[in-house]
Amino acid sequence: MASTVNDPTGERPGYGSLLRTRGALSFLLPGFLARQPFAMLTIGILLLVNHTTGSYGTAGTVSATAGVAMALFAPQSGKLADRFGQAAVLIPGVIVHAAAISLLTALALSDAPVWALLVAAVPAGASTPQIGPMVRARWAAKLDGSPLMTTAAAFESVTDEFTFVIGPVLATALCAGVHPAAGLIAEAALTLIGGLLFATQRRTQPQPNAGAAAGADGKRVSALSVPGVRVLAVSMLGIGTVFGGMQVSMTAFTKELGEPGLNGLMYGVFAAGNMIAGIVCGAVAWKTSPQRRLLIAYPLLALATTPLWAAHALPLLGGAGLLVGLCIAPALITGYTLVEKLVPASARTEAFTWLTGAVGLGQAAGATVGGRLIDAHSASTGFLVPLGGTALALVVLLALRKALTPKGESLLAARGVGHREPVSVD
Repeated sequence: MASTVNDPTGERPGYGSLLRTRGALSFLLPGFLARQPFAMLTIGILLLVNHTTGSYGTAGTVSATAGVAMALFAPQSGKLADRFGQAAVLIPGVIVHAAAISLLTALALSDAPVWALLVAAVPAGASTPQIGPMVRARWAAKLDGSPLMTTAAAFESVTDEFTFVIGPVLATALCAGVHPAAGLIAEAALTLIGGLLFATQRRTQPQPNAGAAAGADGKRVSALSVPGVRVLAVSMLGIGTVFGGMQVSMTAFTKELGEPGLNGLMYGVFAAGNMIAGIVCGAVAWKTSPQRRLLIAYPLLALATTPLWAAHALPLLGGAGLLVGLCIAPALITGYTLVEKLVPASARTEAFTWLTGAVGLGQAAGATVGGRLIDAHSASTGFLVPLGGTALALVVLLALRKALTPKGESLLAARGVGHREPVSVD
């Protein structure tokens, strides 16, 4: 049974206790600034390239290339951060990213050929700083073994969702009201300034572990070698298909009904459900293990995506989208919470980046497959992507659920039967 330990002040664990953790605000505030560009990148590329080429297809391909590069290279960034320290990776990373974005912007504005844009999109995406996983790793280092880890995971989920609501709106407003390249320029500037400010907070970063995660043959062991991380990555891939499928399908659905201006409202309702559920998850003192919570939450998410394709009116779509949003947060938060139990401290940043990268990869795949279904049939068929993605991931999750039980923890304890001795929270 998960402990309901109080913090040293005698208060129930919650957001107040979390934010009073010593040194937390020193990395949360610059981290919040630095992570905003994460959601501005792909939409900024999409709007700029569409403006210069006049093709949504080309713009989508260049944007997706950056997104896939970001997802594939993120774990390598996390591995280096675990080994050499976050600042050592982040400082050169944000400089490279700003330069790559500048190059891509210049090429787009000079009507460069598509192949040049695709080549430039790779380093632009690959160099995207992984601020969210780095913040999560700092929480894990400070709250190791504390019941506040679930609260921290919920707090980060809500922050991420807020980022994915604000970032695209900011990028779109800048591109439409200032200049088509303004969204990308702002993304590069915020990444550089916020990333450098975050990197200066060295006291709260996890200690580098240059040799702590080495195997018997002397080679470093990847976080992906932990079976539970692979299972969680698949589950996050499924969650990513929900985000990608919802974005492209809602856009097409509102346009098909002649109300394209309501797309933002529809996605906002979906995002609001995610944020509300995330806040509630962090406020609850859970008495069941995260393994059991994930095995309950994920089937509910898959079930919630079922009625999406049958919605034939905006109010119905809004209600279905809200329900899906409410079901995403519990699965997402619990997945990140499990990393603290499954992965040693020396590889946690890498583990978090695998999960974040899996969400991004699933999002790109969901948008691509959903777009093809919509082009071939109708907007409603795009909503089959979230259902298919979560259903396939659920099969893997159920089949390999034993991998989610940390070594040394009994199966009964993983199911929530048994007791743990209370520990104090520093």
